[in-house]
Amino acid sequence: MAAAPLYRRFAEAGLVEALSDTPAVLIHGPRQCGKTTLARSVGDAREYTYFSFDDDVTLAAAKADPVGFVAELPERVVLDEVQRAPMIFAALKSAIDRRRTPGRFLLTGSANVLLLPALSDSLAGRLGLLRLHPLAQCELVAHESSFIDLLFDGGFKIRKLGRLGKALAERIAAGGYPAALARSTARRRAVWYRDYIETLVQRDVRDLARIASLDTLPRLLALAAGQTARLINISDLASPFQLSRPTIRDYVTLLEQVFLIDELPPWHSNRLSRLVKTPKLHVGDTGVACALLGVDAAGLWQDRSTFGQLLETFVYQELRRQASWYTGEIRFSHFRDKDGAEVDLVLEREGGQIAGVEVKAAATVTTADFRGLRKLRDASGRKFASGVVLYDGETVAGFGDEMHAVPIRTLWE
Repeated sequence: MAAAPLYRRFAEAGLVEALSDTPAVLIHGPRQCGKTTLARSVGDAREYTYFSFDDDVTLAAAKADPVGFVAELPERVVLDEVQRAPMIFAALKSAIDRRRTPGRFLLTGSANVLLLPALSDSLAGRLGLLRLHPLAQCELVAHESSFIDLLFDGGFKIRKLGRLGKALAERIAAGGYPAALARSTARRRAVWYRDYIETLVQRDVRDLARIASLDTLPRLLALAAGQTARLINISDLASPFQLSRPTIRDYVTLLEQVFLIDELPPWHSNRLSRLVKTPKLHVGDTGVACALLGVDAAGLWQDRSTFGQLLETFVYQELRRQASWYTGEIRFSHFRDKDGAEVDLVLEREGGQIAGVEVKAAATVTTADFRGLRKLRDASGRKFASGVVLYDGETVAGFGDEMHAVPIRTLWE
């Protein structure tokens, strides 16, 4: 099989900066998103020695004598898939406390360490975190997007762009995993995604939790893919299974822990009491979602309801990926009130500036499409920077009061 092409990862600059002043830096994100490739690329240029806990001998040595294992490590090391060896976290803490040399340990993990108490407690204050996602669209075209800056700084100017049409459905179905994108046909990509889910469940999930029926998780994930971009409803997710709601809630948390789904929290404000407070569900990658739903780009283009849901998730994930290398912190949420007004994505920048993004699968935009954004503007007051309706059209156009209609391709072009 052909090797996946190497893409420039825009998170690299942040990784190099963190290694210059932090004793341990962890790249965490889903398996096969490119963590090892990035770690080895940066590490090889700086004479790091590489060890992987996917290697049974290395893992056995760490389990047998964690303190001795860490003590015998070379001066600078990459430790890959560190979530498989939680027993070394205390030894790493001791080693760092004895000598806080910047950049000693470059770690990677395929589980969210913020949900792993053994790691987050042991290395609190000693660990730099870098979240790596599957490839963003702007990484695929090798163009670092300035969309987030435009969103907050009001930089959208009237201009014409070509409509994406069916090419947008193809991008959604392809997803962002490098190994899947290296496959020559859409059918082979879908096979890769299905095999990926099966392997992940049998391997990483088994390491993280004792689950009586592992085959429940792929079925639950497929059900979640059908509900992506909707408010989380645990009862609906639990209904096909003979399992309790608390058990399904635990399984959803586990899928979030291995980066297969995200929960998008609701935006809140003291100015409004009639806000819906339920999180939204988003699948971690639209290529995974399409494979689980058994839909290709052509079928997605025909099924406009599913297309709309996956388009919203696609935009959310693209912005999450861009925010992961943005110079300041960006917090994401969604806005919905009890009158039905909603904004798909609310972005909040350091300092409290707020911007809203509504996603439309249509090729046209009307004033009515800004209803939710105007409610968000009224609720956030002076903090409001701009509101954008992203649509599959051709024209960047202003709709007054810092509101714009913007073609979706502006995200990466």
